[in-house]
Amino acid sequence: MSHTSVTLPRLTVLARQAAPKLLEGVVAPLAVFYAALAVLGERGALIAALSWVYIGVGWRLLRRVPVPATMVLATVAITVRTLLGLWTGSMVFYFLQPELGTICISVVFLASVRLNRPMAQKLTLDYIHLPSAVLRHERVRRFFARITLLWGFVLLANSTVSIWLLLHQSIGAYLLVRTSVVALISGAAIAFSVWAFRRVLHRLHSASTPALPATP
Repeated sequence: MSHTSVTLPRLTVLARQAAPKLLEGVVAPLAVFYAALAVLGERGALIAALSWVYIGVGWRLLRRVPVPATMVLATVAITVRTLLGLWTGSMVFYFLQPELGTICISVVFLASVRLNRPMAQKLTLDYIHLPSAVLRHERVRRFFARITLLWGFVLLANSTVSIWLLLHQSIGAYLLVRTSVVALISGAAIAFSVWAFRRVLHRLHSASTPALPATP
């Protein structure tokens, strides 16, 4: 393989880019829901969480900032969840829906390895450009297959733990414990994925760099 320079942004840069989205999409909705649950009850918490999402979309529209497609899908999903939750009056049903969806996604991840189209590769290419010469390398192909398997089982583990907590704990305990457990498992998987990706790229770089002739 000819020499191809591929670099990843520094972890601090990636963290700064991800932090606002993490706060808006994960931390803030959880805080809003938990606060509303304590003050307004279950129905109030559902409406407050839905309102937070719509405020985020409306704020972007007012500022003429493009609304990401993922945010549009998330808005549609939480709208359906909220309507079903209000209709059934069941908080368990409200939280069970995304967990079942995550299980389906984990199955897609695992199946994509079998089909030789690992999902981890597709998602990585959405954020980082990798030359075709790198993607064709056998070591890179094995890496994406293994990382896809890893994330398939991570998603499955997160959902399994979440469903068990949902069925055996109060909603308040479920929110706190589930968030901590999922953050721990996912954080470890992210750290390992980035480390393994850097390791593979470093090995490719070393293999493609010709050795210097010995000094007489």
